[in-house]
Amino acid sequence: MIETALVKNRHNPLKAWAQLLLGAALAAAPLPVAAQVSLATVVDLAQREAMTVRLAEADVQKATAALAQTEDAYIPNLAIGSTVGYSHGFPTGQPSIGNATMQSLVLSFPQRQYTKAARAGLEAANLSLKDAREQVALEASTAYIELDAVNRELEGARQQQKFAEDLVRIEEQRTEAGVDPLLDLLQARLTTANLKLGRMHLETRVATLAKQLAVLTGLPVGSIIPDHASIPEIPALAVGDGPRVLPGILAAQSVTLSKKFQARGDDLSWRRPLIGFGAVYNYDSNELNSYSTYYNNFTPNNISFGLQITVPFFDFSLRAKAKQSAAEALRSKVEAEQSQRQNEVQIASLTGSLRELDAQAEVASLKQQIAAQQLSSVLAQLETGNGAVVGPGTPAQLSPKAEQLARIDERQKVEEALEAGFELARARLSLMRALGHMEDWLHELSGK
Repeated sequence: MIETALVKNRHNPLKAWAQLLLGAALAAAPLPVAAQVSLATVVDLAQREAMTVRLAEADVQKATAALAQTEDAYIPNLAIGSTVGYSHGFPTGQPSIGNATMQSLVLSFPQRQYTKAARAGLEAANLSLKDAREQVALEASTAYIELDAVNRELEGARQQQKFAEDLVRIEEQRTEAGVDPLLDLLQARLTTANLKLGRMHLETRVATLAKQLAVLTGLPVGSIIPDHASIPEIPALAVGDGPRVLPGILAAQSVTLSKKFQARGDDLSWRRPLIGFGAVYNYDSNELNSYSTYYNNFTPNNISFGLQITVPFFDFSLRAKAKQSAAEALRSKVEAEQSQRQNEVQIASLTGSLRELDAQAEVASLKQQIAAQQLSSVLAQLETGNGAVVGPGTPAQLSPKAEQLARIDERQKVEEALEAGFELARARLSLMRALGHMEDWLHELSGK
């Protein structure tokens, strides 16, 4: 059975229609109109529009037709034609005005195997379609979550740049007054230039992600604004959390089975007899020829039917084809095993990376909290002063540039925490895909 584009469409048809209408409205807009689009809508549109999914759907249609072709070999076909022509002297052909022929298989040992091969091929095509949809869901989800994180990072980067510009103005005044050396002013300008470079890098990432989502969904570039509330919590799966076989690996195994049946059928083609049925009807005429001169008892209506039995004895080409099919089946089996092992290696790699990314996200979160506390402390000191007369051991009064430096550092730690959170989310999604739990993620999206 061919899987539907998303499970949520079966459970919530009204929501699916709303998503389709939203996608159509955005696609029909003459200019890119930015609007908040949920993650579920983006995934749904991507699964409908992605080239890989459409190619997989075409493969399903092809496999369906191939199965019908093998099964219909036992259904008699019917062809109607005519061979009207003039002849002089001894007749060289049958004087048929109209004819009908019928042919079909009656008994074919190879055909049974070919039918099994076609059924396994259809199963492989359906599994490949499911695998393509899950891969597109992973790509769309990752791009959407990254765009959401980078947009928030970009907002912080713009705030950082404003604080840096304020810092440069303060340093210019302090340098002119002889309070700070020129080196401090140059350092402030370098900080501003670095923050500008970082902001430009984030803007490039936003443009790239917007183009990627536009290609996936078919919507205009820049028309998607992520809705952070539509992103579900990504579960922290582990290897022991019920790993399932990926649809892609199951598809490769089905291809192997199909090749095996194909090879078995080719092997039987030179070992077993073939029985076919045939029937021919001819309506003959003696008007344009001289059949009656040479043949007695000429009749216009003629019919013949019977069985054709073919017993192969020596056919080295069929034997060679059988060996070729067996080699292809062996190769397909090795490729399926290779896919399984590669997935196991990927699971191990992602599991190791997740531990580090989880720790990095925790560190980044703590640094953000510390920076926020330090900013609050700086603001409080600037508000109240040091509260004591200047003397030995008394901390120096903070300057206005300390506020800007603290604000820049706090925003930087927020950006680092957002980036670490995204890397952790991407790794969790990839592990979920490798463990075969992507369908659970689609169910989670349907509930948002």
